[in-house]
Amino acid sequence: MPAWLTWLLVGVVVWAVLSIPVTLYLGRLLRLVGRADRVAAPEPELAAEPHPIVVSGSPAVARRGRPPAQRRILIVDDDAGLRMLLRATLAADEFEVEEAESAQRASDLARFWRPSVVLLDVRMPGIDGLSFCAELKRKPVFGAPAVVLLTGTELSGEQAERAGADALLRKPFSPLELVGVLDRVSGADGVAVEFEPGGEAHEQLLLYARDLGRLLEIERVQRRVVQDAYRETVTALANALEAKDIGTGLHSLRVRDYAVQLTTAIDASLLGDPSLEYGYLLHDVGKIAVPNAVLEKPAPLTPDEVEIVRQHTVIGAEILADVTFLHGEGLKVIRSHHERWDGTGYPDRLIGREIPLGARIFAVADALDAMTGHRPYRKPATWEAATHEIAEQAGRQFDPDVVAAFSRENDTLRRLYDYTGKAA
Repeated sequence: MPAWLTWLLVGVVVWAVLSIPVTLYLGRLLRLVGRADRVAAPEPELAAEPHPIVVSGSPAVARRGRPPAQRRILIVDDDAGLRMLLRATLAADEFEVEEAESAQRASDLARFWRPSVVLLDVRMPGIDGLSFCAELKRKPVFGAPAVVLLTGTELSGEQAERAGADALLRKPFSPLELVGVLDRVSGADGVAVEFEPGGEAHEQLLLYARDLGRLLEIERVQRRVVQDAYRETVTALANALEAKDIGTGLHSLRVRDYAVQLTTAIDASLLGDPSLEYGYLLHDVGKIAVPNAVLEKPAPLTPDEVEIVRQHTVIGAEILADVTFLHGEGLKVIRSHHERWDGTGYPDRLIGREIPLGARIFAVADALDAMTGHRPYRKPATWEAATHEIAEQAGRQFDPDVVAAFSRENDTLRRLYDYTGKAA
């Protein structure tokens, strides 16, 4: 190796060895200088935003964009009773609530918990609400929450606005008004409700008692709307299934009516579970996975084809397992409506009372309609022949008690068939 090359290699090695500690030293020095600059620099002030003030009953507040899925509400009031009342009002999945009896305690909470809205009483011992509101708005460490001032004194909107408040509620206030203001200042879409301000004689508890009935009424109306929409959707799906299973006509609707009539006669309390009727309607939803060639086959099915058809109960239950409205008796009907009293049914070979009652009732209704309805592989049986066959299968295919109820309700069920069966 030439001498010059040897010296070059030695120089490179020496440079590499020396550069490592020098680099580390310079890096540490630069970090220390940067840290000193940050400590010396003053905390930046947030630019103040003009927020319109909502005085009790006034219309709207500037929206701040969509709120998080669960809004964090911090209640600050020295009145323990009012804090408890507010917490009860906001005890819902969309609110996460914390409370403090003073501005000092609220300051510690707000620094780390970062509420999206602060409900702040104006008159408190120590730091008053107006001063603490200004502090919440001025210091970035609090995360710039929306502030709703609560007051029972003659506080003007201009005073609240100067403190940076987003809304002002005068005591006593309605719980509906409170929730409406929270929705507006946090940008949520709330339910529109009318609020009539009470006179001086109205106390906070009286307002809450009055609006409790109104809230329940709103909830009932909304629940009925959702249930009606759900029923229409389920019916549309059942009709779509009928279109796939050619020849069954109005089977799902008719067998639902039979099953509801039998359920009323056997144990009407079962119908308190809304999923049951949906299960009656969607009992054959698993046939979506069965090929049309099998469903429409005019000849007897092969053993393999029978096994394919039998899978529709399991497939249907799996398809609808995550549908909340079907949790309960409805899902049991979908899975177990082809079980037999003697244990030879499918898919789980349940015996006797192991089979859910709704499924035992539906098995009779389903068999009745299968026998009296049109099928690609046979003509319909007469009503009398179907009735006789169901009676013969008591204690074998069907629950004897359900068959006895079927016999008692025979005339009513026949009228249902005359109304819908012949039109199919």
